[in-house]
Amino acid sequence: MKIVVPPALAENHVKQEGEAGRAWSAGLPALGERYLKEWGLRLDGEPRHGVVSLVLPVVREDGTRAALKLQPVTDENATEAPGLRTWAGDASVLLLESDPETGTMLLERLEADRSLSGVPDDMEALGILTELLARLVSYPAPEGMRRLGDIAQAMLDDVDTAVAALPRERDRHWMRRCAAAVAELVSEPGDRLLHWDLHYDNVLAAEREPWLSIDPKPLAGDPGFDLLPALDNRWDVVVASGDVTRTVLRRFDLMVDRLDLDPRRAAGWTLGRVLQNSLWDVEDGQHELNEIQLAIAEAVDHRR
Repeated sequence: MKIVVPPALAENHVKQEGEAGRAWSAGLPALGERYLKEWGLRLDGEPRHGVVSLVLPVVREDGTRAALKLQPVTDENATEAPGLRTWAGDASVLLLESDPETGTMLLERLEADRSLSGVPDDMEALGILTELLARLVSYPAPEGMRRLGDIAQAMLDDVDTAVAALPRERDRHWMRRCAAAVAELVSEPGDRLLHWDLHYDNVLAAEREPWLSIDPKPLAGDPGFDLLPALDNRWDVVVASGDVTRTVLRRFDLMVDRLDLDPRRAAGWTLGRVLQNSLWDVEDGQHELNEIQLAIAEAVDHRR
């Protein structure tokens, strides 16, 4: 079997990084072959990919099924291996090998076709995710993690420029309101090890446990900053409920209760995630804020 780069992955890298992305994608087969040799692996199926990474199902020399993850090193994923090493398989996929120079990791093989998105009952799925998150954030962040305090201050520094790019008063109002919530909390950013991207598609079925988390972008901070990716999952279910605010708050309250968080702080940091997403949208050239993000902000603001 040969390593073939999926065209969609190559296109994503070209879109994001131009010629550098094209060159990285072109070098993927050689990079993969390097680690197949160094770590004693053989290919065991078709490759999978996300927006950034290529994942190759492999088998180790002792017969253990694993997954070889290839990705360029970025600020977001540079802390992935240290975070996984800290969790050591507790509520997360197990890290077997890693090379920080290239960002390459060998991971425990999970069931890629079975995520929490396939659990029909929305609140059951959210409960499973929240129990995993509670275990993840029980760990203090190790040295070297990105820190929420720095990220939050950088967001606040960008708010005035972003507000000036928004023509709608409603958008300007919520950008400022989210920023005000962050300004109240920035001096107490927390020290827990956060996943940062825990949504239903980042929880897969496993053999060691029924479900395990994948693809963290670890940082040190307050667990309230980790709620939003689950709050906007299955938005069609939220809309179909007929009461968006009530349904968002039902999700929010379940997570806050099971994580034993202060609702006001959790609401503030959730507004911080809305702020972060909104700043990214403005940076990407958007002139109106995302309606889902605004709906979540309006809902959780009731808890402040």
